[in-house]
Amino acid sequence: MAYPRIIFAILAMFFSAFAFAKMPKDIQKQVELFTKPYEFSEVKISSKGSYISLIKNTNNIRSLVILDAKTFQPTYVAKFSGDEEVGDYVWVNDERVVLSKVYNRGWKEEPEYYGELFAVNADGSKPKYIFGQLAGGLQTGTNIKKNTSIRAIGYIRSPLAHDAKSMLIKAYPIGNGSKGFMTRTHPQLYKVNVYSGKRRKVTTAPVTNANFLLDQDHQPIFATGTDKNNDIKTYRKVDGQWQPENTIQGNLTDFSLLSIADDNQHVYAKGALPNETQAVYRINIATGSQEKIVHNKNVDPLKYWKNDQTDELYAVEYVDGYPSYDFVRKDSREALRLKSLLKSIPGHQLHLVSDTLDGETSILFATNDRTPGDYYLYKAKENKIQKIVSIASWINPDDLADVKPISFQSRDGKTIHGYITMPYGIDHKNLPLVVEPHGGPAARDYWFYNANSQLLAQQGIATLQVNFRGSIGYGEAFEKSGNLKWGTAVQHDIIDGVKYVIEQGWIDRNRICIAGGSFGAYSALQSSILEPDLFKCAIGMAGVYDLPLMKNEGDIPSFSFGGSFLSEVIGNDPQTLKAMSPSHNVNKLKAKLLLVHGEKDKRTPIEQYEALADALDKANYPYEKMIFDKEGHGLYNPENQAKYYNRMLGFIKENLAL
Repeated sequence: MAYPRIIFAILAMFFSAFAFAKMPKDIQKQVELFTKPYEFSEVKISSKGSYISLIKNTNNIRSLVILDAKTFQPTYVAKFSGDEEVGDYVWVNDERVVLSKVYNRGWKEEPEYYGELFAVNADGSKPKYIFGQLAGGLQTGTNIKKNTSIRAIGYIRSPLAHDAKSMLIKAYPIGNGSKGFMTRTHPQLYKVNVYSGKRRKVTTAPVTNANFLLDQDHQPIFATGTDKNNDIKTYRKVDGQWQPENTIQGNLTDFSLLSIADDNQHVYAKGALPNETQAVYRINIATGSQEKIVHNKNVDPLKYWKNDQTDELYAVEYVDGYPSYDFVRKDSREALRLKSLLKSIPGHQLHLVSDTLDGETSILFATNDRTPGDYYLYKAKENKIQKIVSIASWINPDDLADVKPISFQSRDGKTIHGYITMPYGIDHKNLPLVVEPHGGPAARDYWFYNANSQLLAQQGIATLQVNFRGSIGYGEAFEKSGNLKWGTAVQHDIIDGVKYVIEQGWIDRNRICIAGGSFGAYSALQSSILEPDLFKCAIGMAGVYDLPLMKNEGDIPSFSFGGSFLSEVIGNDPQTLKAMSPSHNVNKLKAKLLLVHGEKDKRTPIEQYEALADALDKANYPYEKMIFDKEGHGLYNPENQAKYYNRMLGFIKENLAL
């Protein structure tokens, strides 16, 4: 059995003063900076504050570093051997941490997780696999197993504040030849001893793809999941049995439970009234009476902030152009602290990512449009903030471009929102532009740091991100308005956004390209088909180009709700699907093309690229390609990212005459 080995080193460099260098002018060096993996991530603190931990990335391999909180000297570094590395982790008490193990397989760049959880003390003692197929280790000197292995994919659910020796694990069972974790079978909840690995099954979800809501005693009280039609179903546990819950949702749509209130008599939930954005409600479990707590009329919440120990909701984060916060429990300790910190670090998006049990010490993450992110240590009694580490210390925020929210009217009268990033230090008139449609389409762009946009800005190129209809975050009605319109109205919104920024005088209409990944790649090709004279070039990364092919290829059809989902969002009419497929309309293209795909892509498999390439070949339409044999849905390997970005920049500059 392979355990992580202990590696001691002086890590003072983590906490040294940060002096940012000026951004280099050389394109290749810029690409190296913007594609370099973040050096640090996931900084956390143990339950009583004795230790601080973080993930360190060295040569694209993740290890877990544990530090003494007083001296910042390492007590242990968990680093698996061979093709294994650290995945996620959680502190389960003040001395013990549980982490997941992922595998780097030779046939695929991105690590894969097989459900194994490993526990170890902060000084490296008492290492133990506590869940998964390696959890059945032999007792020293005997042939008797201390614990049995389990064929299941285990995910960290939560530590137990009232039981320092146990934690909850959510698991998807795997049968022989089964795709249990892929198809989201009925998950199970286990209580597991973090020292011995002994486990007890608490419950099995009554619905697929389920999440459990726990009460204040960490007992499952609700389970919410989806049926084969992708409809949300909620169950409540009554007298030890799961029963359909039809009271608390009322007439709310887009409904989901968030957390239990401290009185154990109410739940916090998100939901929406017809044609409205999501609001947060406090709901009486017994009567179903609903009280609206917070609501933004323009956007849905981005994130729900909960107490790190009790899981109780205290704040909601929105991004209505820029980030903002509203508070569920306005006078709670966490809410008051977050309000104070927002004033201390203005102009940033703040996340309280880890707390001690007493709430006196917290780890804070701060980011904005020009800063990848910094971690801070906050001590409440002293009201003191100490910077711990920057996740990308080589990026100088002063050299980067601002990201500005915009809004415009679509051709059919909808208000569409988005963002424009314009190069720093030059006149914002008649700039070249790259349009960057997001993936999904059930996703959206935010006021976030975006390495791709910033890299292009360094070359004097503006970027446009449009949250077209079908995007999440603007209410369920707006999201569903993109259904059956992937190739028409969705693309019209993108095109209308381009015309809007041209009308403002910011963009030169003769120097525009469009580039995206996944659904963004589809949009890059489809928008170029609908408006062939607008785009000089189009780049598609891991794209879907043939909608009829989606019905049979890729992982979506394998999901329990896959068929009904595809019928809902793209429809079933063969002629309509072909009319909205780039692979069936290459004769309308004028843009120069660069197509990028990974042979291990499960979401948009290589057959999607091949369908488009075959059509282009038959039409004698020229295109460039970059095929990566070990990549999946997007590029994971930094070397492959650098290859792509170098060619992407060259391709764009050639076609925009830069």
